Amino acid sequence: MTRTPLADVACSIARATDLFGDAWTALIMRDVLLGVGRFDDLARDLGISRKVLSARLSRLVEEGVLVRERYQERPPREHYRATAKGEELYPVLLALMNWGDRWYAGEAGPPARIHHHGCGRDTAMVPACAHCGEPLTLADTTQLPGPGGRTGPGTAVLGPLLEARAEATPERG
Repeated sequence: MTRTPLADVACSIARATDLFGDAWTALIMRDVLLGVGRFDDLARDLGISRKVLSARLSRLVEEGVLVRERYQERPPREHYRATAKGEELYPVLLALMNWGDRWYAGEAGPPARIHHHGCGRDTAMVPACAHCGEPLTLADTTQLPGPGGRTGPGTAVLGPLLEARAEATPERG
């Protein structure tokens, strides 16, 4: 795998955005998750250079986010499909979509809707507590250090801040 400076930062956001932090990668994943998986279709849909697309797809395959599968033998043709790891990026894209719809939708409104098959209604991504189901907001959550947390590059100020919060936060089971 390609090693970058962010790969060693003790922060899951840094590590994730190292792979997923540019617009092209997010848009490639959007397209693949929504059913556009052929190289030429991706290039045409996104208006991206073939060189940049090839590099992003190679990295996504290398990281195990996408797989390349042959769908035709003569001539040989392949498409890209999301792995389980790649499918787990869907809620991330929905959260970005929500935020973009709220702050950047044009006068006509959001460009796409999310329709939930289970209840038959249009919906939006809502981050919720895995235990009680309440919505998660900045005001009612605190980040504390995890078992892999450490102070270092990318967390030189944040690491000690999280440690201080942990010392001041009573633990609950």
